[in-house]
Amino acid sequence: MVKLEIRKNAYYDSVTLMLISNELKKLDGIQEALVGMGTDLNCEIAHNIGLETPEFKAVTSNDLFVAVKCEDEATFETARNKLESLLNKKSEAKETDYYTPTLEGAIKIDPELNLAIISVPGKYAAEVTQSCLDRDINVLLFSDNVTIEEERSLKECADRKGLLVMGPDCGTAIINHVPLAFANVVKAGDIGIVAASGTGTQEVSSLIDQLGGGISQVIGTGGRDLKKEIGGLMMKLGLDALVKDPQTKVITLISKPPAREIATEILSLAAKAGKPVVICFIGGDRTEIEAYGLVAALSLEDAAHKAVALSKGETVRDYIEFSMGRVEAQELAKEEAAKLTKGQIYVRGFYTGGTLCDEAMKLMLPKLGHIYSNIPLQPEDKLTDARSGKSYQHTFLDFGDDEFTVGRPHPMIDPSLRAERVITDGKDSECAIIMVDCVIGYGSHDNPAKELSDSIRVAKVSAEAEGRHLLVVASVCGTEGDPQSLSRTQRQLMDAGAVVLPSNAQATRFVELVLSNMR
Repeated sequence: MVKLEIRKNAYYDSVTLMLISNELKKLDGIQEALVGMGTDLNCEIAHNIGLETPEFKAVTSNDLFVAVKCEDEATFETARNKLESLLNKKSEAKETDYYTPTLEGAIKIDPELNLAIISVPGKYAAEVTQSCLDRDINVLLFSDNVTIEEERSLKECADRKGLLVMGPDCGTAIINHVPLAFANVVKAGDIGIVAASGTGTQEVSSLIDQLGGGISQVIGTGGRDLKKEIGGLMMKLGLDALVKDPQTKVITLISKPPAREIATEILSLAAKAGKPVVICFIGGDRTEIEAYGLVAALSLEDAAHKAVALSKGETVRDYIEFSMGRVEAQELAKEEAAKLTKGQIYVRGFYTGGTLCDEAMKLMLPKLGHIYSNIPLQPEDKLTDARSGKSYQHTFLDFGDDEFTVGRPHPMIDPSLRAERVITDGKDSECAIIMVDCVIGYGSHDNPAKELSDSIRVAKVSAEAEGRHLLVVASVCGTEGDPQSLSRTQRQLMDAGAVVLPSNAQATRFVELVLSNMR
């Protein structure tokens, strides 16, 4: 049966309601649940997952609804009680906070405000951003679904004013040691970062912290900034800001390979910085970077090692080693490979960090030949229906891509969809290795390793019951100072039977060793 309750003119933010939906689905006797505001999108989602009822015609965008597919009335009442408890908990947490409803109200409270974080539906984001720029306020634009024409217009305006528009779809920044959005607890220091990559930035900044270095500033640009249509406007502005910043001794730039003409402009400016610059254009041309006298990074991890070496005045070397030691890694790889059966031949990579997924594919493509994905490196490797379809041969998925986040929080907030996929592919007799990331820090789930660990246990037990060994290789992106704790997160994954490496690049190198030893 499907039950629907409508609460007229009751507003809660979408992320809160998405997380509550996930909690309701865990209750016994409930097959499906959706709690949301009555927007067109949420009503469409309810229809698509089999929760639509005739009563939905009465739902408006100002109304809260709870729709549940359950066994009986008693189960629905249990769901209602759980909903009430979770909503009350949210309300109690906000009782001591004051949120001004308008930009004007915030400025009246503090006329010196000069940075705004914007997270509104994409169709409103450009207008809200422009209103901040008109008041000389820098912007971190978390919202996505902003058109590239709108982005260009906003950034041209910001560039004229000497303001930052970090975004759209910018998830990470650290300004004057204050973490914004998804960011990690890192030590203050003299390494500045400008990046068109959220989880790539988190990986580099976290590894810098682990290596004993520190961060001065992290300026995000949004993933499209280095496209020809945008022209790298914020990368250039951010680079100039770090050149002028007395706290910054070493500069690191992170991005996927830019458009050709934009790369030339960025590298030319970086060569004139007067400070050491590490360039991590993931999968980019090392020779071109070094021709400008700049330091080229082979991976996100390598970028962190080189930035810290420059900060400490040490010799800069390529880092392609294992923290555990190469001999130890080779022995462990042989042991794991020996446990796999002849029919187990494919690698599956399931990531909550899009840049981590992209980096792993670029590092492994020469070994695997074809990697099928929702964010493929080669057009012919594009997966259709990645969300509900099956994996095909070597498959790597970015669970933060739009296809997976419609009607759901980002997987770093709600990792349940990725966890389900680990279990599903663990049942595939041809699957040998599952690779996963686990991103911790501010903004992320309060314990993302818990759900991932549970799914790893289920997948490994399922494989063992069929006479197979399933190798799960994980890396954790974060620091010991993060609320979830790096060591505690790593321990949870190891206790579940995963081989845990200290970086995405090391996890990839380890899997390559295993593949080299397979029969």
